[in-house]
Amino acid sequence: MKYLKLITIITVILLLVACSDNNEPIQNNDSQVNLIIKFKFDPTQERLNNLGQPATIPVGNAAQSPDFKKMSANYIEFAPDALTLLGQGEIVFNGTETSQGGAMAIDFQNAVFAGNNETFITIPLSEVAVGDYEWVRVSLAYQEGNIDFLADDGNAYTGTLASFVGYNTFISSFDLNGSNIAVDANRLQGFWAFETLGLTFQGQAPEGATTVPNPLFNSSPIPQGSCVVTGQFENGFTISGSETEDVEVTLSFSVNNSFEWTEVNADGKYEPSAGEQVVDMGLRGLIPIVSN
Repeated sequence: MKYLKLITIITVILLLVACSDNNEPIQNNDSQVNLIIKFKFDPTQERLNNLGQPATIPVGNAAQSPDFKKMSANYIEFAPDALTLLGQGEIVFNGTETSQGGAMAIDFQNAVFAGNNETFITIPLSEVAVGDYEWVRVSLAYQEGNIDFLADDGNAYTGTLASFVGYNTFISSFDLNGSNIAVDANRLQGFWAFETLGLTFQGQAPEGATTVPNPLFNSSPIPQGSCVVTGQFENGFTISGSETEDVEVTLSFSVNNSFEWTEVNADGKYEPSAGEQVVDMGLRGLIPIVSN
């Protein structure tokens, strides 16, 4: 009797296997499609000013394109048209903020980072409102990359610059090339730290020294010190709600001569020991690119 039961069980198992082995693809129950936002740092992209117009380097200044390693944003918004005011579009990302340092500020310890051609965030497309969008706004928070400089010994070196470009950032501490820098306070836009040869330096750029391109300056201005860079989709961007595949939006930032300083020695080389002062370390434009 027990052998009969065993044969019955084996027969049922074989039938189940036979039913599933019918050369049909296994159905994936995970039907969620996502919006994937990536970063790109382009040293050849057009260099713009605060009004989103082409900008040259002023006489008496020099500049270089940093080799950016990573970046962070605190806010991303899709805007339907040029008249959409900041905050009235579709906000797809809002970073963590804190009042731990006093006034409300970006919480650097919980920031999200991405390098060149890396994914910054992935969110379900179902969480983004259906509609047609023409513009994207990105509030940048942090930039980190290498710059070249000439030391007082006449030799060229490379150092790593950390730029806090957000409106206000609470920083407990951060690591810069293995050097721990403790702050434990809020820092306004323009706070920076520099590391080279194991040595670190800190400073604060003057107010308004960070270029923030906004082609919608007249119809949709942004608050001073907010670092909200604005860019236009070349052919618009539509979310229909019926997408079956992930949609990628690459935020291509112009780093074309984005690190700028006043020249003391007119040689095109950054020489801090000669008293050359940094006047700008903002980005120089934004082009959103859609692919799926």
